[in-house]
Amino acid sequence: MLASKFPKLHRRRLRSYCSSIAADSEASYLNKHIDSFLSNNNGFEESRTTLLSTHAYIITTGHAHNRFLASKLIASYAALNQLDSATQVFDFLAVKDTFLWNSIIKAHFSNGNYAQAVDFFSKMWVFGALPNQFTIPMVVSACAELGSVCIGMKVHCLVSKLNLFHGNSAVGASFVYMYSKCGGVEDACHVFDEMPVRDVVAWTALVIGYVQNGESEQALQCLCKMHRVGGYGERPNSRTLEGGFQACGDLGALVEGRCLHGLALKFGTVSLRIVQSAILSMYSKCGSIEDSRVSFSEVVNKDLLSWTSVIGVYSRLGCVYECFRMFSRMLDNGIYPDGMVISCLISGFANSSKVSAGKTFHGFIVRRKYDLDRLVCNSLLSMYFKFGLDTNCIKLFREMQHRGFESNSNSIISAISSCARLRAIRFGRSIHCHVVRNLMFQNVSVANSLINMYGKCRSLTVAQRLFYYTKPDIATWNSLISSYNDNGEYLDALNLFDKMISQGVKPNTATLLSLLSACTHIASLENGRKIHNYIIEEGIKYEVSVATSLVDMYAKCGQIDTAKEIFDSTEEKDVISWNVMISCYGMHGDGKSAIQIFEKMERCNERIFPNELTFLALLSACAHAGLVNEAESLFERMKEYSLVPTLKHYACMVDLYGKSGGLDKAEALILSMPFVPDGGIWGSLLTACKMHNNAEMGLKIAKRAIEADPENDGYYILMSDFYSCMEMWDDVEKVRKMMKVRGVKKTAGWSSV
Repeated sequence: MLASKFPKLHRRRLRSYCSSIAADSEASYLNKHIDSFLSNNNGFEESRTTLLSTHAYIITTGHAHNRFLASKLIASYAALNQLDSATQVFDFLAVKDTFLWNSIIKAHFSNGNYAQAVDFFSKMWVFGALPNQFTIPMVVSACAELGSVCIGMKVHCLVSKLNLFHGNSAVGASFVYMYSKCGGVEDACHVFDEMPVRDVVAWTALVIGYVQNGESEQALQCLCKMHRVGGYGERPNSRTLEGGFQACGDLGALVEGRCLHGLALKFGTVSLRIVQSAILSMYSKCGSIEDSRVSFSEVVNKDLLSWTSVIGVYSRLGCVYECFRMFSRMLDNGIYPDGMVISCLISGFANSSKVSAGKTFHGFIVRRKYDLDRLVCNSLLSMYFKFGLDTNCIKLFREMQHRGFESNSNSIISAISSCARLRAIRFGRSIHCHVVRNLMFQNVSVANSLINMYGKCRSLTVAQRLFYYTKPDIATWNSLISSYNDNGEYLDALNLFDKMISQGVKPNTATLLSLLSACTHIASLENGRKIHNYIIEEGIKYEVSVATSLVDMYAKCGQIDTAKEIFDSTEEKDVISWNVMISCYGMHGDGKSAIQIFEKMERCNERIFPNELTFLALLSACAHAGLVNEAESLFERMKEYSLVPTLKHYACMVDLYGKSGGLDKAEALILSMPFVPDGGIWGSLLTACKMHNNAEMGLKIAKRAIEADPENDGYYILMSDFYSCMEMWDDVEKVRKMMKVRGVKKTAGWSSV
């Protein structure tokens, strides 16, 4: 009996023991699996199938509400871009603390789902979970990417209330980044100044913020201050240096760029790829070919950006041959061009003024279908504008619109400027509509080009209206002043000067030149002196162009002595300065003084050589003063400077010979010209014949003048007068009939009184 019970009891205990071992083994296996999942640093790289299997283990073992496992699952799904699954894991949790909220916010933020990240932050606040120093940088950076500065400012208030700035630089650095990204660089600077703790991230955010907002000079000052006062943890890193090099490139600050290059060498970061690319780009923007070439040779792994930078420096200087040599080397290295490289090549043609070659390359671009790239089309449009081929520029702009390509601000400005030069106001208006539709009118440069276009097309009312709709910068004021000048409203242009000063706007060189031009046109000595006094009071250094305009203004207002004083006081003179001074004396009939200025120009040590305009001014001065021998000598001296006389030079000599009575010399000179004389030069000699009562020669010259310009009624009238003097009345009648047959009508006389 006992023996029979023992085996049963033994079997029952054995089964219980085996079941216990099996349960312990299963639990141990699951625990090991979970521990492996938690400790796996490469969990983000596992496949979706493996992740789902692990997720199933966690659910079946009752660990679905474990906050650490849930956080790991959210991160793993996010790494696989399975945001819906990550959100489902989060939503399944009954209790959510700050740690879990940070996990789901990070999941969406790291995948570029910024709006959803901000939305989860809002829910976090509603559910009563307080953000910490890990939450804020992600949310603020998401606001920056979305451009939601209003939400960012609300978060800023919350951070100040919770005192999260204290002892943590990441929070402050994120606000510096956000305000800079949204265009509020001043706010970014205020946040930076109030940060109790700063690190390299905060400094870098401010430096890059300045660069992105076009304040590169401030960026360099910030970088210098960082280097001067910062500790070891605030030493510039590769990203900081990249921002510094970009600032130097934008400013064309070659010396500062070289100093920064030396600093990168000292820190040992110059071998990093990002730094090498930034250095090459900086030297390229500064136009230093030799530095660019050396930097390019030091780049070990030359990528497309490196090749683009070195091609870019040659294109800016118009070195087309070198551009294509580097382009060919790039292709040989197995790197194929993108739109940016092709755009650099186009810029090379534009900057070299090789019109025919540029057109040929355009054909190559079309055949290779590179013109399907928006950047390439914008570059082609700018090239045609620089060539002065305004019709081609407008035609290409139309094609871009038909293709649905978005035009950048430079292309818009080029198209508007082409309309201004062609006086094509109808198409200019259509571009204006395009600007309004695409909300581009806030771009001041675009607004300025529109004001200039309407001014040149004599729609001054529209130009004025646009001026008052914009927030004007100095270029806007200059555009309106130029518009007034183009329409002959010189007093209105001068009144704008008073308005500028009253509003605290400081005129620049372009402003002063336009204002002095207005004074010159109406011979307003009073306004000219007022502008001159302003220049002296403000301590504005005489630039060559401003000094030359002052000389011209005073001379045309009758103050030749004052003009000469300003000319003599100008330290640097160019050929234009000398030409204007010579013209001023010629205008006042002082040919000998004009020749003396020319002789002084030849003796100066500034290596300034006379050009065609110099001799034209001299010959005109001699013509006004009746200096025949001097004019003949100067006309011959043009050969010494390898200058070929143009029609205008011959016209001056003919005018001089005609006034002095040398009619035969004048005729012989015209007949010896290497090109066909126009009606104007024959007309000049015809007037001289009338002056000296030489009817016989006058009739002969009149016939040639009419052949050259058959629509000029003055030639017919002079011919008729000559016949009348000789009492050849039948011929007088013939001339009148000839005018009637040819449809030439005598211009009615008028008086300005």
